Amino acid sequence: MNEKPRRKFSPEFKKDAVKLVTEQGYRASEAARNLGVDGSLLRRWIKEYDQAKGAAFPGNGRLSHEQEEIRKLREENKRLRMEREILKKAAAFFASESK
Repeated sequence: MNEKPRRKFSPEFKKDAVKLVTEQGYRASEAARNLGVDGSLLRRWIKEYDQAKGAAFPGNGRLSHEQEEIRKLREENKRLRMEREILKKAAAFFASESK
């Protein structure tokens, strides 16, 4: 298998590519060809940019507000499950001690 290594593009590059289509009137296929990226990739960037209302492409490690909230809720859920298990074990221990 002779796979190409996956290319990474900076958020600035993506925004500039999107602006070629949205602000400067280039067709997506033409802009993609000139930039050396696949047309479907550029169209996906345009869609992401439109959906995020300009706050797209946060970069590595930076989550959107919704993603950050989901992460925090998952952590809290995990912690609460662990606490519940500890309380179950403690209740079982004290129940067996009182017999």
